[in-house]
Amino acid sequence: MDDIPLHVIHLNQDDPRKCTSRKLAKRGGCILHTNLKKSPKRGLLLDPLSGILVGPDDQQSIERGSSIVSLDCSWKEIESSLKLLYNSTNLMGRTLPVVLAANPVSWGKPGRLSNAEAFAVCLTIFDRWDQAREIMAPFKFGDEFFKLNELPLEAYSQAKSNTELAEVQWEFFDKPPVD
Repeated sequence: MDDIPLHVIHLNQDDPRKCTSRKLAKRGGCILHTNLKKSPKRGLLLDPLSGILVGPDDQQSIERGSSIVSLDCSWKEIESSLKLLYNSTNLMGRTLPVVLAANPVSWGKPGRLSNAEAFAVCLTIFDRWDQAREIMAPFKFGDEFFKLNELPLEAYSQAKSNTELAEVQWEFFDKPPVD
């Protein structure tokens, strides 16, 4: 099974010392783009606001060579950054199922993942566990991420549809209240 291409569109909005994307790129784990014009135009964009889960329903797109693209920006600037990206690409926005962050900035917070953690979730969903472990290997919190999320990640990787994946995440985490 070939590795899934991973790309990061980097907007230089965060502390470079804490940036997992730069570290991944230096080690060959992803391709870093600082120029939006040279970034991928098609693929899956990890977008926490999209409302459409990444999952088994995207398998065919991945098998045809789609990339997984992450946006490296400040959480405070996420909405405007995503708008800019959607206006210049045909990337399909996808949200991750719930997992806990293991990075030192957001440890234990559901969904507040580093780009490395977000890629690892996607890769396990598509049953690319070896690639996911390679992505997390350079980080001190890499093993902790897999320990914290062992059961949900295993269940997510076995889901047969996005509907099943959406339901199974609530077996591990509290469902958010409906407004």
